[in-house]
Amino acid sequence: MDLNLKNKIILVTGGSKGIGLGIAAAFINEGAKVAIVARGEDSLEQAKAQFSEILPIQADLYNEKERERVIREVVEHYGTIDVLVNNLGGSNGSTTAETNLTLFHEAFELNYFSAVHFSKLVLPYLKEKQAGSIINISSIFGREAGGKVTYNSAKAAMISFTKSLADEVIKDGVRVNGVAPGSILHSSGNWQRRLEENPEKINQFVEAEIPAGRFGTVEEIANVVAFLASEKASWIVGATINVDGGQSKSNF
Repeated sequence: MDLNLKNKIILVTGGSKGIGLGIAAAFINEGAKVAIVARGEDSLEQAKAQFSEILPIQADLYNEKERERVIREVVEHYGTIDVLVNNLGGSNGSTTAETNLTLFHEAFELNYFSAVHFSKLVLPYLKEKQAGSIINISSIFGREAGGKVTYNSAKAAMISFTKSLADEVIKDGVRVNGVAPGSILHSSGNWQRRLEENPEKINQFVEAEIPAGRFGTVEEIANVVAFLASEKASWIVGATINVDGGQSKSNF
């Protein structure tokens, strides 16, 4: 399907590997112009080697000034932004009782506040043209228990933020939606590491917890993101869509 994304300007945070790089690749395949931002220079260089069209930007996205610089660099290079994909994320800590409060703050800064800040930074460009899209990558565990509590809580906040911002800016022609992945297998992810460490345990997990009987792929996430960014999804506003092979226990 041609999603009419040719020459659209896309920014993917956490875009140098895994799901983020898969999302960038999906947009490149649609003819879009893609900037990715991440902290690791090596992974950015590897992404650039794989996709020469990509604009790689190195930044520490815990830092507000660095986020502002990223937007300036994208606009200086491409002239504007059409689509923001807030893919940055990560987990830390363990149980609530055993996790220091500072780790909760760090998890929210990385998973939630970075998305809020980037969204605020791109909105003037999207509102000016009365078009564009913001897509937030959360998790099925933003709706239910299953992952680490710091991560779950931050992703739950992101899902709520997605709906709130969507209702606020749709009148300006800007659509905001989200994707909640289930367990996705890729070379740089935790599931790959766990599978290598204990294949029997992980295969039992897949059989018991994922009705589809396998892990998802980055391409299966990326395809949904590209669709949501396109005008083919023009009547989808404020939704966070589970992409999980039936893994989620929630009934919505």
